[in-house]
This record gives sequence, C-alpha cells and structure tokens, in this order.
Amino acid sequence: MLKISNLTYQVNDKKILNNINLAFNYGKIFAITGHNGSGKSTLVKTIMGIIKQTYGSIELDGKNIDKLSINERANLGFGYTFQQPVKFKGLTVLDMLKAVIKENKAIRCGCDYLSKVGLCAKDYLNRELDSTLSGGELKRIELAINLAERKKINIFDEPEAGIDIWSFQGLTDIFKSLRQKDNLTIIVTHQQKILEIADEIIVLKNGNVEKQGTAKDLLCALSNLQCKKLIGEK
Repeated sequence: MLKISNLTYQVNDKKILNNINLAFNYGKIFAITGHNGSGKSTLVKTIMGIIKQTYGSIELDGKNIDKLSINERANLGFGYTFQQPVKFKGLTVLDMLKAVIKENKAIRCGCDYLSKVGLCAKDYLNRELDSTLSGGELKRIELAINLAERKKINIFDEPEAGIDIWSFQGLTDIFKSLRQKDNLTIIVTHQQKILEIADEIIVLKNGNVEKQGTAKDLLCALSNLQCKKLIGEK
C-alpha cells in the first residue's frame, strides 16, 4: 500500500496541497481529477519525490520514504510519466529501451512495447528523442518505456495530452493491462474515458480532497454537476 498522511505543500503563505490523506491499494487504478490549479500534478510530483512536501508523510508498504530521492523511489518500483515528455537530444529510443530492459532482448521487447502504443518499431527505434518528434509521438514513446520498466507503482500525469483520438482506445487498454494484484496505477486526468476505467476517483479542489469514491458513484455526480453549471444552476 502507498499511504500519504497530512500531506501539505506550501509556497510562501499559499497552500497548494492542504493536509491530504489518501491510501492507494495494489491491484487498482486510481484517477485524480479536478479543475486546473487544484493541485493534481503537485500531488503526484510529491509522491514521486520531484518536489518535497512542506510537512506530512509518504509511506510505501509501511516504510517511510520521505527522505528518498527520485532515483531511490524509482529503484523501489515507482514509475512516472510527465505531462510534457522530456526530450533527450543524442539518445535514441533504442538507447532508452536498452537502459530499462535488463536483458539482451531490448530490440525484440522494444518492438513489442512500441507496438502496444501504436508505433512501428522499424520507424522509431533509431529516432532521437528530440524536437523532431511530435508531442504525441514523444508521449507514446514515454509510455512504451514506462511499460518496459515494469514498475509496480505507475504514475501518469495527464497521459492523454497530445494523444490523437484514434490512439485513445489503445491508451485505455494499456492502463487496464496494468491492473494487476502487485501493481497500482495513479492517473491524473480530465478525460471521462479514463475516469470510467478507474476503480477509484479522487477529486481535488483548491489543494483539498473534495470527493473520493468509486467510478460508478462519482462519475454520475460529476456529470450532474457539469450539467448544472452549463444551464446556470448553482
């Protein structure tokens, strides 16, 4: 279990995250949603160790990991994909796959993972991870590399960004394939199709957990709220 307790992140006098308490169990997909600026990306970056919380604690399987670096958390099984994929000029897709696949099967396995995200390995293995690739291509490659790492805790920050509508079904299929008893998946998203496949949805508002529950219960409430806003009801 991944557990966060009283998690707060404050910049000057402004609390970006305010005393958040959550528990993430293995075998489930968790979707984090909310309006822009609600603290979604800050929350997952704190879990990954990209930013340090002001106070509160993070535990993995009963052990405190507050002082662990990003690399140390990655070694424990944390995987993270950014909202805007990172470019690596001079490194090819194959270079990155070789770095994460600890076997002499990087090309064959790399082909499999690229295929899962809708890319032809022949066209991409020798491409550099630079600005010659579109945002959607970089996002798919990042997903392929994440799959190749076989992490037990997968964190995705708005993975739908840059993904065209034709690839969207493949994206949700990838997330469903990660629902395994020894894995947990956390997805920051605005997309209803991704919310629909989640086991639990967490709604943030102004750095607080506004709602939390099953997709079945919350999707209906979120849809009704949106409809009321559209017709002008408070």
